[in-house]
Amino acid sequence: MTLYADEVFAPLDRDHFMERIAGGNETEVYISDDHRFVVKLKNDLGCDVRGAVDWAKSLRTAAEEFADCLGPRNSIPSYYLVARDSKGKVQVLVVQPFITGARQLYQVKYSKLKPHERDNLAIELRNVIRRSLLMYVRTGSMPDLYGRSSTSSAERKRLNKPHMLPKRLWSFLVKRNLLRSHNLMLVDGPEQRVVLVDYDPVRRSRLYKKIYYTVRWMLFWRDQVLILLMQRSGKAPPR
Repeated sequence: MTLYADEVFAPLDRDHFMERIAGGNETEVYISDDHRFVVKLKNDLGCDVRGAVDWAKSLRTAAEEFADCLGPRNSIPSYYLVARDSKGKVQVLVVQPFITGARQLYQVKYSKLKPHERDNLAIELRNVIRRSLLMYVRTGSMPDLYGRSSTSSAERKRLNKPHMLPKRLWSFLVKRNLLRSHNLMLVDGPEQRVVLVDYDPVRRSRLYKKIYYTVRWMLFWRDQVLILLMQRSGKAPPR
């Protein structure tokens, strides 16, 4: 267990300590002491109060649109707080319920699933793809179903450096696929549903977004083939 202390956690935790459980392309993810909720912090985006409030409103709007896109079965609520960190910067905290009995698709051993479980999972994933594409046609945007992981804040910063661009492109185009998603989680149990946990919008230029979403659209065809293979044989790309 690795604990991090920061005043930014004050609205949620009395001793300001939280355990880091994950990290993504831009986000550090922590869990509350009672394991009731997760807290996401983009600590590279600290600004003044007005800027943080505007940013929180923008994130909330995007999250509501993506959750509406996927529907209540495949989404969870996100709540937004503004707090000052130990360095004096004002940060936006994203708070979500902790999902007990859930695993990232990246962690799932598909060969261990029963045939009917693989069938149900395939239906879930195809529905998520279909809803995402419908949103793209309607709005020109869609949720990030894939995600990226980092073992620490230092690694995340290193991976985002310009000289790491070729590696990021290789990961984006080849290594990342829906069956090894970090942003989709499989909830075990009778309901066996797939849930999106990341609702951040793409924060780039209009041209970048157009290229990004077009490539994602094409990669969905690859994912459909991988889902069919998983459904029939339990095979999936290596981690």
